[in-house]
Amino acid sequence: MFGNKQSADSTGNPGKGMLVSNRINHGTELTGELVSDGDIRVEGVIRGTIKCKAKVAIGPSGLVEGDIFCKSADVEGRVKGDVEVADTLILKATSSVDGNIQTGKIVVESGARFNGICNMGQREKKVHVEKPVARTLQTEAVS
Repeated sequence: MFGNKQSADSTGNPGKGMLVSNRINHGTELTGELVSDGDIRVEGVIRGTIKCKAKVAIGPSGLVEGDIFCKSADVEGRVKGDVEVADTLILKATSSVDGNIQTGKIVVESGARFNGICNMGQREKKVHVEKPVARTLQTEAVS
């Protein structure tokens, strides 16, 4: 209606191509795990893990006390936990990260604060190798 080409389907799910975003506003505090397919913007406080298939943006007043796993991230506020970004992590001048970073690419503006270890590129996959089991072979003599 009114020229809207994209709409929710009958189940209430967004139509194909619609951007889904979530916002934790200033004055809001969330405790627990936050999981989303769409973008997340944090202006308030999250105490727990964020798992996002899209972009996580931590605004200047935002605080995350927990780990973040996402496709891309822009940080202007504070993060106290590890950050794992598949694509690009941008640390703005006002950002503060206390934790380890794993990212494909990183952009750090002058003034950004980071305490931890930063690994770039693809994460090393730990391969589980089972120990070989000792076997006793029995042979029979043929006469």
